[in-house]
Amino acid sequence: MDKKLQLDTILAHAGIKTDEATGDLTTPLHFSTTYQHPEFGKSTGYDYTSTKNPTRSSLEKALAAIEHADYALATSSGMSAIVLAFSVFPVGSKVLAVRDLYGGSFRWFHQVEQEGRFHFTYANTEEELLAALTEDIDVVYLETPTNPLMLKFDIAAIAEKAHAKGTKVIVDNTFYTPIYQRPLENGADLVLHSETKYLGGHNDVLAGALMTSDKEIYENLFYNLNTTGAVLSPFDSYLLLRGLKTLFLRMERSTKNAQAVAAFLKDSPAVKEVLYPGKGGMVSFKVKDEAVIPQLLNTLKVFTFAESLGGVESLITYPATQTHADIPADVRKSYGLTDDLLRLSIGIEDSQDLITDLKFALEV
Repeated sequence: MDKKLQLDTILAHAGIKTDEATGDLTTPLHFSTTYQHPEFGKSTGYDYTSTKNPTRSSLEKALAAIEHADYALATSSGMSAIVLAFSVFPVGSKVLAVRDLYGGSFRWFHQVEQEGRFHFTYANTEEELLAALTEDIDVVYLETPTNPLMLKFDIAAIAEKAHAKGTKVIVDNTFYTPIYQRPLENGADLVLHSETKYLGGHNDVLAGALMTSDKEIYENLFYNLNTTGAVLSPFDSYLLLRGLKTLFLRMERSTKNAQAVAAFLKDSPAVKEVLYPGKGGMVSFKVKDEAVIPQLLNTLKVFTFAESLGGVESLITYPATQTHADIPADVRKSYGLTDDLLRLSIGIEDSQDLITDLKFALEV
């Protein structure tokens, strides 16, 4: 796919014109797990589906194109993408990570640290992170904006200092997507996504992705993925290709709605703080009285009380008992993730319906 095209064109054309034999406009589903060799010593390029599958290959080409990467791999979940990303670093590597991050990431980081595989240091702010970025750090791990406090980190500034010290930079770009941020262009070495979220966009597929332009990193990732087998299925690859086609439109609408919802929340007497980075569909807010949270969640009709994010339907999540429950309460509170915080994933509904729903629930 031509990276010189505009991003919305690349997305709309994701997966088209890939089957020269039939002329199919959209990428066909290839369910076969094995592939016939034309003759001894020859291959079609496909041997076994855990190594390579035509439908998944089409998706990976599109994923590389939207992040302006040379290579991409599609995995079975967002967490499998994170595990795969760290598989290219040796045991004992020292990782400097943002403190505010997805609870599932923290859970795995804590587990592998307990096992002695990696050592993690956490930073609350960009200033803290840059100060902690010393010669012995092997990997910097960023979410930006962070989940759920919406803190932003300057990828370019961090990558410049990291590379001067021989440190690799990994960025989870799930929240902003390539619509608002392409970390590789800012110096990151590796980008990952939970494709379950915005890239899929319809709450009907579990998937992850890794993108890089570093050939050595890619070859190691490919080898490890083929070895461990956490690849994305053909049908899920097909769903992802379908979801990508509307990503630009969905993010545009989600942002417009989120801006309206954030403005409403800032004026609500029941809300003491709104956390919104200005674009994207993710908004967090803190209520003045956390005792109202159960009733608020039970009152909402348009918002759905559920985990996850990035779909066309608006969701509300209570991180303390859902997405970030595995982070000890004292740790959460130490960096601002308090029990009065709610996280919104704003969908593509009418913004006034979303505001009316929140207004009524906050006033009950």
